[in-house]
Amino acid sequence: MKKGLFLAILTLVILITGCGKKEEKKTKIGITQIIEHPALDASKEGFLQALEDAGYDETKVEIEFQSAQGDFGTAQTIANSYVQDKKDLILAIATPSAQAAYNTTKEIPILITAVTDPETAGLTGDNISGTSDMSPVKQQMELVKKLLPDAKKVGIVYNTSEQNSEFLVKKAIEECDKLSLEVITSGVTNVNEVSSALDVILGKVDVLYVPTDNLMTAAIPLVLQKTNEAKVPVIGSIKDMVEQGAIATETIDYYKLGYQTGEMAVEILEGASIKDMPVETLKDTQLIINKRAAEEMGISLDNIDGLDKAEIF
Repeated sequence: MKKGLFLAILTLVILITGCGKKEEKKTKIGITQIIEHPALDASKEGFLQALEDAGYDETKVEIEFQSAQGDFGTAQTIANSYVQDKKDLILAIATPSAQAAYNTTKEIPILITAVTDPETAGLTGDNISGTSDMSPVKQQMELVKKLLPDAKKVGIVYNTSEQNSEFLVKKAIEECDKLSLEVITSGVTNVNEVSSALDVILGKVDVLYVPTDNLMTAAIPLVLQKTNEAKVPVIGSIKDMVEQGAIATETIDYYKLGYQTGEMAVEILEGASIKDMPVETLKDTQLIINKRAAEEMGISLDNIDGLDKAEIF
């Protein structure tokens, strides 16, 4: 009897100990990004930091990241894999990845970021929300007038298969029209077409504007090489472009945008319904100037207001 009682107690202790060691099920988050470049990477890092700051570290959250390397078909494959893996939440960075995710599921919550106009892109529904990176195009075009008062023609090379880019080009044309600036555009569909498009357009314009187009952002080293050879200044749309050699931009902080999206993710993980969460934007913008690039192009900064608050390289 004593031996039987001992074995019964030992079994109970083992069962209790085993239950105590059982790991809590982790929340599974899939991050899909159309291509890797500094702005989109910053969005991802901001998102992850917001999760960590709220206590959602690797002990609570299992995160899988995949980049589509600029290919929509790959983005669709990534989205399919996340649905098959039954992710609890998907973060889609940039419009093509967001569209791929939304094409695939209407049930898993999808947070988007670095998407300019979700409505135009068809990204509205009960399981999708996030943040928009709507560029301050008006201020960016005004920079053209302030930095290059004699400029008449603005060139834009953009990806015709990206809806965000189509939207931004239309907005740039509207703003340039108000400033009596003519816009000359050239559409491309892949990075192999960028060089020849630049060769054609740079001989026709006084300045090149590069919007938040993922293909053109990734190709900015080539863009700056070509524009420097042609002595055509560049007005960018994100900080990285100016760091690499564009003259200036007025832009948003993509890290802060991603962080804001991460805060939305925390709300969802803690029980909030995504269908009750409207798409958010960043109101604050920052003037960024590459002083050396301006000097090399013979451009004066005297007409620029707020230089004391600008980030200058």
